[in-house]
Amino acid sequence: MAKQQKTRAKRTKNTVKKQYKVINWPEYNQALVDRGNFTLWISEDVIAKWRHENKDMKVGRPFVYSDKAIETILTLRELFRLTYRATEGFVNGVVNLMQIQVAIPDFTSLAKRAKTLSLSLNTTKHKGPVALVVDSTGLKVYGEGEWKVRKHGWSKRRTWRKLHLAVNAKTQEIEAVVLTDNATDDAAMVDELLNQTPNKVKKFGGDGAYDKWKVYGTLSKRKIEPVIPPQRNAKIKRHGRSQLPPLPRDEAIRGCRKLGRAEWKRQVGYHRRSLAETAMYRAKTLFGSTLKNRSDDTQKTEAMLRCKIMNHFTKLGLPKFVFQ
Repeated sequence: MAKQQKTRAKRTKNTVKKQYKVINWPEYNQALVDRGNFTLWISEDVIAKWRHENKDMKVGRPFVYSDKAIETILTLRELFRLTYRATEGFVNGVVNLMQIQVAIPDFTSLAKRAKTLSLSLNTTKHKGPVALVVDSTGLKVYGEGEWKVRKHGWSKRRTWRKLHLAVNAKTQEIEAVVLTDNATDDAAMVDELLNQTPNKVKKFGGDGAYDKWKVYGTLSKRKIEPVIPPQRNAKIKRHGRSQLPPLPRDEAIRGCRKLGRAEWKRQVGYHRRSLAETAMYRAKTLFGSTLKNRSDDTQKTEAMLRCKIMNHFTKLGLPKFVFQ
């Protein structure tokens, strides 16, 4: 009896949540202030490249505005949550205030060019490999609001898209982003996320949705260490008597059996995966939980622009924590 009480007390001690304390409040507070401290103008290099050069155009009507100009305008649209028409009027006001002679694309041109716009997340390049944490969340395209659903229930007209993010566990920058329909399996997007990541990856963290053999196969080919909790009823595939090297999933199962799931997660650093959830929360706080566009191509551009803005905010400064 005394032995059981001692074991229970030890488990309770190990499962007590540690308290975090922010040690750089002045710097982090200033970084939050700097996110809204800006003077809006269009830089000279953007103005110089405002018109499209049309060097690679072979057929069709040539473009008037460069990709740089379209990206600049659409970034303002996402940052201030504007409609296409309001964006046209907003940029016209900025141009008139600056007293520069540049034409502004109308809202129809913005919507058309958004379908084919090529974007980069401008992530920081690292010399060594990085650790990625991944997750997904839903973004509503159209449908009832939360109040109507709470009062009267939801209808079949609610349509969602699934946003998949790969986040650098050290810098918290978004390394890759994929937007799919709401029925797409999270594990099916691992290849695409890794292909987009500009840095070499050494560790991959995900929740139980990524506990699939196809994910382990992909990570094994790329020589990436998986940090994925196995299902509670998972069985060892390659037993200890086998002459082949142990599988990472089997080692995770053995670790959970020996240490317990909570302690295994703590030792392998699984809880760093929560940074992906933090990125989802930040995205919805800054831009809302809905997509403004209706077509798939423009929705992907919209998601990329949001993540690019978030990466810029991340570089301004983040809180630093210590355990109390």
